[in-house]
Amino acid sequence: MIRREAVSAANRFGLGARPGTLERIDDPRAWLQSQLGTPPATSPAALSSSADYLQAEYDYLRERREMREEGKPGEAAMGFRERFGRQQQAELGWRYRQAVVTEQDFVERLVRFWSNHFAVSVDKRTATLYAAPMEREAIRPHATGDFADLLLAVERHPAMLRYLDNVRSVGEQSRLAERQRQRRRAQDDAAPRAGLNENLAREILELHTLGVDGGYAQDDVRELARAITGWSVPAARGRQAGDGNASFQFRPNAHEAGTRQVLGRRYAADGEAQGRAILRDLAVHPATARHVCGKVARHFISDTPPPAVIERMAAAWQRHGGALRPVYTALIDSDEAWSGDARKLKTPDDFVVSTLRSTGTATIAQPRVLAGLLGRLGQPPFTPRSPEGFADAAADWSGADAVWKRIQAAQSLAETAAGEDPDPLRTAAVVFGDAPDADTLTALRRAESPREGLALLFASPAFQWRT
Repeated sequence: MIRREAVSAANRFGLGARPGTLERIDDPRAWLQSQLGTPPATSPAALSSSADYLQAEYDYLRERREMREEGKPGEAAMGFRERFGRQQQAELGWRYRQAVVTEQDFVERLVRFWSNHFAVSVDKRTATLYAAPMEREAIRPHATGDFADLLLAVERHPAMLRYLDNVRSVGEQSRLAERQRQRRRAQDDAAPRAGLNENLAREILELHTLGVDGGYAQDDVRELARAITGWSVPAARGRQAGDGNASFQFRPNAHEAGTRQVLGRRYAADGEAQGRAILRDLAVHPATARHVCGKVARHFISDTPPPAVIERMAAAWQRHGGALRPVYTALIDSDEAWSGDARKLKTPDDFVVSTLRSTGTATIAQPRVLAGLLGRLGQPPFTPRSPEGFADAAADWSGADAVWKRIQAAQSLAETAAGEDPDPLRTAAVVFGDAPDADTLTALRRAESPREGLALLFASPAFQWRT
């Protein structure tokens, strides 16, 4: 007999059971814990690095400019999507293929959680090419490591630096700002000049670390913004940071030198290292522990997780200096996390991935088709349209229109996800073990065809919830 906790391990902590998953889970908590010892899957070499994307984008912009200058507007008209569309489809294809076939789906869910926590939206043109690589390059390597390393990797990635405009941030007293002032005076130029941009600093404090009630003030935002002036991306291949990160470059001329004070602590002038020191302190701050652990608990337990669980996780965070594995262990070891009341409504992304996993689908429809389906459901990949990321509460995904679109999607997925021989009762057993609810079983047995039964299963309330 399959235990209810095994079903929860696969469907709430994981990405949804695949054929044979539930039978392999003898001890649900140990099954989850064992996955934390295996690093997330690395991306294939066939996918371009951010450094390669930067160079390709610079080449594209240069070619367009040259074509226009040569009076060849038709040749210059090749759009951004035409130039990079195939690569972006390959990025999505690998991401969703990995989610569907992996047996380390607890870790894969953690990767997707952090990708949404550090949200970047591809609808901002300058960030379009870099959101998927950020998940591959900055989030995957650190999803089960230390939060400080994860935080630094994300904030120094071109996706985040471009999305939140830090590449345009110039210290008021920097050498670059002074040269601009001199040039403006010499030329009597009234054009606007580059200046300090606070976007990244504000979101680091409000969303990524302390939280909106984390005790910071506007002065802290401005001081952090000054500390990370000069954090940018290379202008051309071969110009890279000293640590070997070929998609990050510190620009000393744009940096606001001097001592900074953030949250009452002083940080000596130290160039690029000053910002890194501030982020490392933010990573272990008690407010960061509470804020981030609250989000993790809400994602894995319920929209209103027990405060005691959050307190245990935050205590583990502080005891271990922001190491994430002890935090995940505190979550797994909490009895409240396995309560019958613990459940989460699937986001559209969860719904689609768990559907494909339930039938053992090893190949996926064209990424463009998959992205279109997720777009109709309200969660297009890497497009949250806000630094806050996609919502993670039932109220945001359970409106009448959203429910109707899920029913339509269930019908579409039933046509494509199960191959030639669909068996809704077998698929229900894959997902729920030997105890699917009576209403769902009755609906499946009354279905007029196997594919209709599969659509009913995917659209059923039982399938829509991570329980």
